[in-house]
Amino acid sequence: MTPSRPYLLRAINEWVVDNGMTPHLLVDAEHPDLDAPIEFAEEGRLVLNISASAVRGLDLGDHGVAFNARFAGQPRTVFVPMAAIMGIYARENGRGMLFTPEDGDGDPPPTGTDNTKPERPGLRVVK
Repeated sequence: MTPSRPYLLRAINEWVVDNGMTPHLLVDAEHPDLDAPIEFAEEGRLVLNISASAVRGLDLGDHGVAFNARFAGQPRTVFVPMAAIMGIYARENGRGMLFTPEDGDGDPPPTGTDNTKPERPGLRVVK
């Protein structure tokens, strides 16, 4: 299956915006593929305002989030890989969604031995 995180991220972003609130991303500032102003990170985490008034060219893609914004008055292009996104929430009330590491690049593999398909449930007659 395709990863669920991009779909959930887009849905929560739309929900936050539809309710007149400000969407913020919680990002792992130590992710190796992150291209963002990590000088604003605290305790290995970076919070990014992705509202329409704060960014230009927002792209909530399948592989990451990209946009242009100003940080301390300096223009910057930002790319956050999907695996670096720890959550999305509304600034005003903190409601949103945190993602588990398993949601990163794909959904967890099905249960079973050696990543094989799980056994199909069997039907039996119960007397």
